[in-house]
Amino acid sequence: MKTINKIPFNDIGSIPQLVKDFLNQKIEGFEQKIFSLDHFKEQLHLKTDSFASAQRNILSEVLEEQLSDLNLSSKQKTHLEHLKLPNTVTITTGHQLNLFSGPVFFVYKILQTIKTCSYLKENFPDFNFVPVYWMASEDHDFAEINHFKTENNYYETHEKSGGPVGRIEISGTYFISEFEKEFKDSIFGTELILMLKEAYQPGNTLTQAIKILVNRLFSEFGLLIVDGDSSALKSQMKEIFRNELLQFGLQKASQDKVDFLTEKYGKVQVNPREINLFYLSETRDRIEFDGQKYIVVDTDIRFTEEEILAELENHPERFSPNALMRPVYQEKVLPNLAYIGGNAEIMYWLELKDYFSAVNIPFPILIPRNSMLFLKEKTVKKIEKLNLKIEDFFQNFTVITNHKILKDNVTLQLLEEQEGVLINNFSTLKTSAEATDRSFGNLVKAEEVRQLNSFKRMKKRLLHAEKIKQNELLERLENLFLDVHPAKTWQERVYNFSVFFSDYGYSWLENCLEEMVVQESKLIIVAI
Repeated sequence: MKTINKIPFNDIGSIPQLVKDFLNQKIEGFEQKIFSLDHFKEQLHLKTDSFASAQRNILSEVLEEQLSDLNLSSKQKTHLEHLKLPNTVTITTGHQLNLFSGPVFFVYKILQTIKTCSYLKENFPDFNFVPVYWMASEDHDFAEINHFKTENNYYETHEKSGGPVGRIEISGTYFISEFEKEFKDSIFGTELILMLKEAYQPGNTLTQAIKILVNRLFSEFGLLIVDGDSSALKSQMKEIFRNELLQFGLQKASQDKVDFLTEKYGKVQVNPREINLFYLSETRDRIEFDGQKYIVVDTDIRFTEEEILAELENHPERFSPNALMRPVYQEKVLPNLAYIGGNAEIMYWLELKDYFSAVNIPFPILIPRNSMLFLKEKTVKKIEKLNLKIEDFFQNFTVITNHKILKDNVTLQLLEEQEGVLINNFSTLKTSAEATDRSFGNLVKAEEVRQLNSFKRMKKRLLHAEKIKQNELLERLENLFLDVHPAKTWQERVYNFSVFFSDYGYSWLENCLEEMVVQESKLIIVAI
């Protein structure tokens, strides 16, 4: 493996402008929330001063119970002990419980979390930094997570859904036997098959399955795994949940930020609701208030104000935060400094800063996660042979292709020369025409537009003709694009980690970790 480029997010056209502006400190109020040692120094004091010892005790007890069924490494055990100490903080990432981890960026964001902890420990040796993976075990959209894809196959599981996905028990394991057929002859295929079988045993819940898998991959790095579906953790949210039910706190406090982001960037990632909570029964359903009663949508469950507050007091575990409330829950129960997430996650976190102030929780440093791309050496050589750069594949590739097809085209050069002559001639003619008569001047302007449109049509027809003539080159360019962007999107959003692990095993994880950048958000491109 050899890293051939690391492209900053600022140089990639498809990275959202909001994320770029955040990284460039162009969004007022967020200047102190990007990656920098000075910002971390300030955040360390903010968080350690506000996170009580009682919260540490609850967190330690919950984690010891949640991780008790796993074989923990010595580093994980040390981190569990460290969490009880006032000088210990966490760096967190979170993700859904996708089947066998889903797309490979799941692995990248965890590795970046681990490496960030190591980097901060080197710079702040008096503190302990613990990497945390927060499981989105309460999400209820099973169709989003019930599959994964390799280069050759699509794997899917079918289970009864509707409630929190983490509680779904595995019954059908047909996908395992199919996976075994694909990977049994790979160098590390046996290891992958054992991982899959161990995690997805019939009777295991999806929460248990992901815990087992993630622990198998990352235990030696000291990663701790948190399941928010916990009565003890949610008990700390009673006052915030109460405020949400009675005062619609999140929507009100975030309204200014939502309006600002909408005005400047066209829309926000997630729009706050009046009540940003679900109710957990056999299913997970939104809570709405109709002015008289609290309604659990799509059920017959109804509460008066007194009844829902009693339910919250006695059964906080039955209340589930939505995507916008989850960050507040996470930061309430963890001594957390920074959150590492994808672009969409960062964009909805940005809506919440004022709400964090309203509930008196420090807003964390936000780190847009790195991306990685693994290309076969033969693909890299094909790109170089065509005098292209990897960066070209992350710009408007249609423009790049058209330029390549028409490069050094004599007819195009003649058209552009004559177009230039036309523009110069009309420039002189327009000046004279406007001095003669206004309506005559307008006629000349209209004629210029008509003739210039003719040149546009000719260049368009020329491109079409050249694409037919150079069909072989066009096909090579299109195939290269699909090598870089399988299914016409970023590789990391399509392939499962097994595609790479099958050939390189744990050394692939080590290589990813080594190449990972923590101080900046970049696309890291590796030849294999």
